[in-house]
Amino acid sequence: MTKEFEVGFEGTLAGTPEQCWRAVTVEAGSWSWPISYEPRVGGRETGLTFYGGEVTAWQPGAHFATRCEKDGWFNELDYTFEPRGDATHLKFVHRGVFLEDWDTNYDACRKHTAFYYHSLGEYLAHFPGRSATYAMTEAPESSARPDGFAKLKKALGVPDDVQAGDRLAVRGEDGVVDYVTPEFLGVRTADALYRFYGRNAFGWPIGVGRHHFAEVDVDAEGWEAWLAEVFG
Repeated sequence: MTKEFEVGFEGTLAGTPEQCWRAVTVEAGSWSWPISYEPRVGGRETGLTFYGGEVTAWQPGAHFATRCEKDGWFNELDYTFEPRGDATHLKFVHRGVFLEDWDTNYDACRKHTAFYYHSLGEYLAHFPGRSATYAMTEAPESSARPDGFAKLKKALGVPDDVQAGDRLAVRGEDGVVDYVTPEFLGVRTADALYRFYGRNAFGWPIGVGRHHFAEVDVDAEGWEAWLAEVFG
């Protein structure tokens, strides 16, 4: 049975409305995943939805929206940007339809949204205007077990009582923990945002996302082999 949902984010972010606008409409790969939009009302969205959507509002620095719909299903994002001194107040609303397992998908969407928009704040505060090389590696299917995220954190050397602000090395690269929940872990280094997605909480394999702001060969990082060893 299909059922509509709505999630969102509202908060004040570092940067001008123009900087925040660019982060959302051009630099999505620097804090979430790569998405492109043709810069006009009616322009095509690519990378956000399977079918591809259409830009429905394009007012740079003020209002942006996009929508995709097909056979009774839809997905819609709406952003408003308001100046607050040297910062920007962002209001984001995500509406759509889940076709199955509404409770699990809603819980996952709500918690992923909180993590993504925290990551947007980290990007604007620490890497403003820079473009990242994005990479995502999914762990083996066995990581979807209930103890999957605990096993990942143990392999990374994450203390049980870890808190935001603690120092933590990610496979030898020094960083600081910027986000901690039972399902997610964020670590910021001098040149990257590491995002660990404990999607086993929703019955799915774990994901390890990286946003690299320095030149890097993502194929040489070895995350696939490392995760295979952890969950082998």
